[in-house]
Amino acid sequence: MNDRQDDLTGIQDVAKALGVSPRTLRFYEDKGLIEPCRIGTTRIYTRRDVARVQLILRGKRLGFSLRDIEEFLGLYDSDPQHVEQMRALAERCRLRIDDLRHQQDAIAQTLAELEKIEGEALDRVAHAKAE
Repeated sequence: MNDRQDDLTGIQDVAKALGVSPRTLRFYEDKGLIEPCRIGTTRIYTRRDVARVQLILRGKRLGFSLRDIEEFLGLYDSDPQHVEQMRALAERCRLRIDDLRHQQDAIAQTLAELEKIEGEALDRVAHAKAE
């Protein structure tokens, strides 16, 4: 039991360690993504809870929706070998990669157009000063 107690952490410590606010942790709890234990009204997080929050934050950083993340976490819990989770993750990663590549192309096109417009504007300014 002592080892188990060493794994228990309060909301403030978890929030600080992960660089999020306690409000963020409560939000993920409200969404059913984490389920910290309670002692009275105090939330107590286990290593598993902290790991789940880390996965949630990574998923958000990579652009996955909370719905996607919830699905990944659910698959993780239901499949001890994590085969379905990895299959779903690979599929979602491919979709996200494709989306980002399209965005990258659109950004490159927009940058090229803006640089052209900037150059034309600066040329006009230079010609106006020369006259």
